[in-house]
Amino acid sequence: MTQPTDSRREALLGAALEAAARGWHVFPLRPGTKRPALHGEKACTRSGPCVHGHVKWEQRATTDPDRIRAAWSRAPFNIGIATGPSGLLVVDLDTAKGKGSADAPDGATTFAALCERAGHAVPDTYRVRTASRGTHLYFTAPAGVRLTNTAGTVGPLVDTRAHGGYVVAAGSTTPTGEYEPLSAPGTAALPSWLHTILRPAPARPVGPLKLSAVDGSRAARAALDAECAVVAAAPVGLRNVTLNRSAFKVGRFVAWGEIPRHVVEEAFQAVGEAHGLTAAECRATIQSALNSSLRKARPREAA
Repeated sequence: MTQPTDSRREALLGAALEAAARGWHVFPLRPGTKRPALHGEKACTRSGPCVHGHVKWEQRATTDPDRIRAAWSRAPFNIGIATGPSGLLVVDLDTAKGKGSADAPDGATTFAALCERAGHAVPDTYRVRTASRGTHLYFTAPAGVRLTNTAGTVGPLVDTRAHGGYVVAAGSTTPTGEYEPLSAPGTAALPSWLHTILRPAPARPVGPLKLSAVDGSRAARAALDAECAVVAAAPVGLRNVTLNRSAFKVGRFVAWGEIPRHVVEEAFQAVGEAHGLTAAECRATIQSALNSSLRKARPREAA
């Protein structure tokens, strides 16, 4: 296989330095991929930057030109931008994939419809065409609010990257294509209507979950109580996936007619919001999990 030329490495270095000059924290991705080039925790030798403990890519991302030059002198690394430290919220508008997707709305269409519904045009901000022909919209995140990654919260094929996430920067290349800038580098502030959707729910006093007395079998009630407790105990970063899994488990009792669906939805909504998920994120996850569970539930006697 032909090795990348020095000119390719220099071009990537230039793109990394340009991103850093905007105040965006960059780190190397493996050449030709979207995966971080930095070692993982299991392979950490606890030396160098990790002498006091493993340092992850988000903490090692930098705007220091000397560190960037030193890193890119070793290989033609692709460029990752750590969105949280960079003060960015990036909206990822994906394309519809798979059979029967030709007529399905893509992320850009969905986002444009949401903007229209909010009474605004699609914001004029820095955007990048991704290798898969999707689009990244870059926004300046609001100060004093820690926004995190979302998947489908805003709408189908519309994800976001903030704290805990990263995006592949313009200039990077993968086997499916190149990441290309589509506009001047000006970055708009995150629209207030979008911030409202993504804003974490205010903290609520955490204590034993109190569920109202409702009709339902003892098994259904016990399952709902137990799975709500599982969601409440889930660590940051795993709460949404835990909510999805727990709601799916309880969905079979809804399918069997042993507990009303609205009771399950209200219970999971309350515990999800009480532990840091947004209202919109909870609703979308719960509805998706229950719909899937109802479709796949086996008859009561076969369970």
